[in-house]
Amino acid sequence: MPAAIGILGGTFDPPHAGHVAAAVVAQKQLGLDEVRIIPAGQAPLRTGAPVASPADRAEMCRLAFAAYPWATVDEREMRREGTSWSVETAQELAKEYPESRRVWILGADQLARLDRWKDVAELCRLVEFAVLSRDGIPTEPPAAIASCIRLTILQAPPIRVSSTELREALRRGDSARNGLPLAVARHIDERSLYQA
Repeated sequence: MPAAIGILGGTFDPPHAGHVAAAVVAQKQLGLDEVRIIPAGQAPLRTGAPVASPADRAEMCRLAFAAYPWATVDEREMRREGTSWSVETAQELAKEYPESRRVWILGADQLARLDRWKDVAELCRLVEFAVLSRDGIPTEPPAAIASCIRLTILQAPPIRVSSTELREALRRGDSARNGLPLAVARHIDERSLYQA
């Protein structure tokens, strides 16, 4: 049983260099034995469905993290019906790995609205959080959860890439290679994803 598990959730539509950097930094700085990459079925704070199919997003995640033996793509949220609630995933992982340290990895943009996540007090009980600084966004938790959250600030250069901007660039026909792992860019080209 792994002593420490990282959890990196998201829509991964598409997975990009920032996602990979967050996992790598967390794994190194926190000594994680494994990082679970968990693509959401339908993220609760995102409007509209993902553009790429669940199968394409899972495959792009496998390609993005192929070089890291400690990274595992976990498709549990995509198999669930309805909204992908992080607290449900945390509850499942707590049952599967009751003795393991469980660390939810997220960007500062997500930390800023963590108090809007479902059953956040229960989530804070089940996992600790590691936040990656992003574009000068503060890394203090919202006041409503400051007393219950266990939080580590990850030290890394800021990553300036977003899935939204990459999708827009691909839709326009621009090259988005700088923000994408090469194998992910190849998959997008082969499958003609994100094109208008």
